[in-house]
Amino acid sequence: MRDQLEGYASGFWAVLPQLVFALLFIGVLWLVIRVVRWLVPRTLRRAGLRRALRDVVIMLLTVGLWLFGTLIAITIAFPTITPGRALTALGVGGVAIGFAFKDVFENFLAGVLLLIREPFSVDDYIDCEGIDGQVETITIRDTHVRQTDGQLVVAPNAMFFKNPVTIRTARDVRRTTVICGVAYGENVDRAREVIAKAVRGVDAVRDDVRDVEIFAQEFGDSAINFEVTWWTGSRPIDIRTSRDKVVAAVKAALDAEGIEIPFPYRTMTFAEPLRITTDAATSDADEAGDTPAVAS
Repeated sequence: MRDQLEGYASGFWAVLPQLVFALLFIGVLWLVIRVVRWLVPRTLRRAGLRRALRDVVIMLLTVGLWLFGTLIAITIAFPTITPGRALTALGVGGVAIGFAFKDVFENFLAGVLLLIREPFSVDDYIDCEGIDGQVETITIRDTHVRQTDGQLVVAPNAMFFKNPVTIRTARDVRRTTVICGVAYGENVDRAREVIAKAVRGVDAVRDDVRDVEIFAQEFGDSAINFEVTWWTGSRPIDIRTSRDKVVAAVKAALDAEGIEIPFPYRTMTFAEPLRITTDAATSDADEAGDTPAVAS
């Protein structure tokens, strides 16, 4: 037992200088990483790189430097362990970790690709898999979307990478449509002109992008339906505001011109003429000119 302890002690003293050199190397590596984390963000900021993408670059540099430096420190402390053997051991461990954290790595890679490609950015309004709202934050793992009702949805980046995403604010303007009906007795061309003039007069309508489009769409149950299309701002509040103003303006214009906006009419037909009968007491009272008394 004593001989074994002495062997351990002599072995420790033999490798002690190498361990000291390895620790010194780790200390120098730590200083280098501190300098890199201080210098690189400022350089990337001057280059105009977005903050989230800067964080990705800094993280990848930090992990890479620590991995490379740790391999060198191991070879300094234990010369019998070559970098190839160390990499083999790390590779086997990396495969096991990859299977255990598959979803985490999937979302991480999706986040990196989203930040590099930038299909959408912060403040955009998007719709994906039922999530409809404004993007607040894009991180490496997930994206925060504030829905129009105020609720915050935190969704994994893989969902936005693998599924179609509708970007509602990809342009400054977006088209919207309402249906307006006029009575069958009205002149179609005159009604179209009145509606077009009313829509063009709304300040929320962007007729500088494309003119208002109005088409007689169909013969409805009680009206000829016009499809009224115009361009307005792309945010959800812009769509709702312009619809409100357009509907009010069209209603006022049609009323002022005496053009009827009908409600559904129903005409009832019977196979045989109807026989109208009256109560005998009511009939006699009507002939006498009196009102029949009502029993209480």
